[in-house]
Amino acid sequence: MTEIYFSKDHEWIKVDGDEGTVGITTHAQEQLGDVVFVELPEVDAEFAKGDEVAVVESVKAASEIYAPVSGTIIAVNEVLGEEPGKVNASPEDDGWFFKIKINDKGDLSDLMGEDAYKDLTSD
Repeated sequence: MTEIYFSKDHEWIKVDGDEGTVGITTHAQEQLGDVVFVELPEVDAEFAKGDEVAVVESVKAASEIYAPVSGTIIAVNEVLGEEPGKVNASPEDDGWFFKIKINDKGDLSDLMGEDAYKDLTSD
């Protein structure tokens, strides 16, 4: 069963077993505006929770993407190199950034569920 969690930095992670797929939320991409470039991590790179893993650049600003959990990168969404606009078009699906093998699922305890994230981002 896949579960989804959200960080206060507006990343999401969909967890299936000990693997997670990470991207930015609809709210985050709306704040950024049109995404023009995405810098992705290397496969097999290891990151601690909270480390800067990727960068997304828009017409407005550049923003870092942080690891919501500690782990090893097992895949990156190479399509974003050619089509960074997928982040705007489908931020919580086709616009994912990377997949990570989770070292400690306890890292998920600091993250929010969907309802808590909606409360955080509601005006």
